[in-house]
Amino acid sequence: MSEIERVGVVGCGLMGSGIAEVCAKAGYDTVVREVDDALVKKGLARIEGSLAKAVEKGKLPAAERDAAWKRIASTTRLQDLAGCDLILEAIVEDLEVKKETYRDLDRVCGAETIFCSNTSSLTITELSAATERPDRFAGLHFFNPVPVMRLVEVVRTIATSDQTAATVFAFAKSLGKEPIRTGDNSGFVVNRLLVPYLLDAVRALEEGVASREDIDKGMELGCGHPMGPLKLLDFVGLDTTYAIAEIMYDEYREKRFAPPPLLKRMVLAGRFGKKSGRGFYEYGGPK
Repeated sequence: MSEIERVGVVGCGLMGSGIAEVCAKAGYDTVVREVDDALVKKGLARIEGSLAKAVEKGKLPAAERDAAWKRIASTTRLQDLAGCDLILEAIVEDLEVKKETYRDLDRVCGAETIFCSNTSSLTITELSAATERPDRFAGLHFFNPVPVMRLVEVVRTIATSDQTAATVFAFAKSLGKEPIRTGDNSGFVVNRLLVPYLLDAVRALEEGVASREDIDKGMELGCGHPMGPLKLLDFVGLDTTYAIAEIMYDEYREKRFAPPPLLKRMVLAGRFGKKSGRGFYEYGGPK
């Protein structure tokens, strides 16, 4: 089994910064890359804030926070990831952008470097086709917020080697996560089940089955869910869910993955959820 010592993280947004944080806390030298200095600065500030919050809550000793912070380096150059043993990609959910990034990484990284994608809906096989290393390519799908959520979906394609699959699974466990194995199907396990559920909640509202509050209360109190589906959509992002659903519908051509008209109209109107101040609920942002 390959030894992982140095990890590269491509993208330092909400997911990338969380992935970089858990890698550094697990003892890995971590290089995080963003496209410009402003995004690097924003991502590092997010990591620093998360580490500080963990110390404040008594979940992380200050000494471990300091050690983790020292393990994190940042860059705007893909070339600086050349010495990494494993690279995790967590950039925009756009097939062509991801494939172009992997083509560039394939040229600068050594033959033994393992590539992993955090994609939530695109197939790993399609991404790996942009490289010359489909046998050293897998999916590692984390959940938000990464430092808190324990699940990681480990995705193996028909081309992923036994050694790569074993290495990636062991790596996920070394981060303190609970990995599950899944085949390379759009949405994997969680989103394949979750997305139709969320879309059905939108359809129920659209068809006048119940109010937004009662739909959410029904699932919270009737099924023990910590958050109702419409509220959860606001936190995930309506635009994000819409994009994922479009990709999954294109893959499966099944109605349950088709975004309902109400979701599309809300996205077109800029109602993305909590991040825009308004989705199915209001959050004190722009009216």
